[in-house]
Amino acid sequence: MTLPQATQTLSVMSDTADLPEAAQTALARAEELMLRVVDSDVHVLRDASRHILAAGGKRIRPKLVVLSCLAVGGEPNDDILRVAAAVELVHTASVVHDDINDHGVLRRGRPSVNAIWGRTFALLTGDFLFTKVYELMAPLREMNVPFAEATMALVEGETLQAAAVKDNNFTREVYYQIIARKTAALFRAAAYMGAVMSNDDLRYADALSNYGFNIGLAFQIVDDVLDIVGEPEKLGKTSGIDLAQGRGFAAAYNAEPVVVDNGDPMEAIKRKMMNTDTLNDARIKARVLVDSAIDSLDVLPNSEAKSALIDLAYSVIDREF
Repeated sequence: MTLPQATQTLSVMSDTADLPEAAQTALARAEELMLRVVDSDVHVLRDASRHILAAGGKRIRPKLVVLSCLAVGGEPNDDILRVAAAVELVHTASVVHDDINDHGVLRRGRPSVNAIWGRTFALLTGDFLFTKVYELMAPLREMNVPFAEATMALVEGETLQAAAVKDNNFTREVYYQIIARKTAALFRAAAYMGAVMSNDDLRYADALSNYGFNIGLAFQIVDDVLDIVGEPEKLGKTSGIDLAQGRGFAAAYNAEPVVVDNGDPMEAIKRKMMNTDTLNDARIKARVLVDSAIDSLDVLPNSEAKSALIDLAYSVIDREF
């Protein structure tokens, strides 16, 4: 099936004004494809899916697909659009399920699917989004292998996280194992697929794979820092969940016990984290990872898309939400 051309940039998209024009057009079409593919005559699935998609988001994963394609000299064809839409649907499905587990009531600046439709329909909506990924990826044959590996890693990472909390074993080593799987693996796959589908030079695919993995790690570290210091109004989601549930960066780096005389123990941990070098160390670690990601791009020819990838890497760490 040939995908129709985008007629306009949808309002639900994240900001793409600084991207190459070809990337802007491709991302607009990928956005339309996502909204179209979740259509269903079961209205609760359609409405809940469109609700979370229309809330927008950073759309970093589809940007990785499209910009990697352009950076190696490719054109964002219909297959690239399928991958771009699929990686964002996987991510969206995962956050719908996260909000069930975390009792999150705010997501992307809107009430979460869980808050509006309840746990049962939120679970089914997440499942629906996951199955729509199969529909998008079915024609792409060989790309289903790296895609499946990334989605499997995502589930493994979430499972390791839950197990670490349950077993009170949230060490720094475990933390990095978790974020490598639950976040960085999909970033890596997005950049890799965008490159390998567009150019058969495996040096480019390897470089962009490394780039995606490192900014994925950096992204999650910054996300976990913002969970501690961020404001829900800016974050667009419920903050403090990781802290309250004994996971994330705060749990991994809060090795010493916190003495609480009165008040909320979570606030005591938060104050301790903010009064030490821990959060600054985390941001430094994220910046080192971004620098490494950018170094990986040296093999690529200079282009607007390469510059946009560099800007995207910096935007991962220089953010308030």
